[in-house]
Amino acid sequence: MTQIEPGAHDLLLAGASGLVGREVVRQWTGPATLHLLVRRPMLAPPHGVVQMVDFTALPALPRAGAALCALGTTIAVAGSQAAFRAVDFDAVLAFARAARAAGVARFAVVSALGADARSSNFYSRVKGEMEAALGELGFASLVIARPSLLAGDREATGQPARRGERIALALTRPLAPLIPRAFRPVAAADVARAMLRALAAPAGGARVLSSAEMQPPGR
Repeated sequence: MTQIEPGAHDLLLAGASGLVGREVVRQWTGPATLHLLVRRPMLAPPHGVVQMVDFTALPALPRAGAALCALGTTIAVAGSQAAFRAVDFDAVLAFARAARAAGVARFAVVSALGADARSSNFYSRVKGEMEAALGELGFASLVIARPSLLAGDREATGQPARRGERIALALTRPLAPLIPRAFRPVAAADVARAMLRALAAPAGGARVLSSAEMQPPGR
């Protein structure tokens, strides 16, 4: 009989209060443990435990086989490019390094459509640099989700409303059938589902989930 290391099927989750992170929590069915690493108090879900952390000084994390990072903000919400980079690059990499030290072999991250380390657009460049940095950490499996505009109820998560996002969703929703799948808004629930499935897949190496790939068939 093969002995399974304790925590080998557990999942570490950073960004549980956001659109995608909340859906990961909702879709997680156990029986393995979901470890929620949060900056603010929240109730533990079934099969889950909550740990308050500071992403600028992470402690040793619980042993786990996989990790999913849904940390992210916008320059408008963060207040500056430096503050944005502190979340979307520094905090993501800090979590990834801590997860690697905790034995994590499979790592998934929410990036963005158009991520490119050589982009002249600051937002896309930071996302691309983050992806490249993760690729150097030695995960056996790295899943990078690049969603288009995320659709979901941000106010229900306690996040500030994003006026530009609301306007964009209102304008694109009736035109969705005419918009190429790669650029249509994608539901946070669909992104979370695709990432969890990709994490569970046996294939190793790096895999990019395009926004079109995360759209449900027929939609």
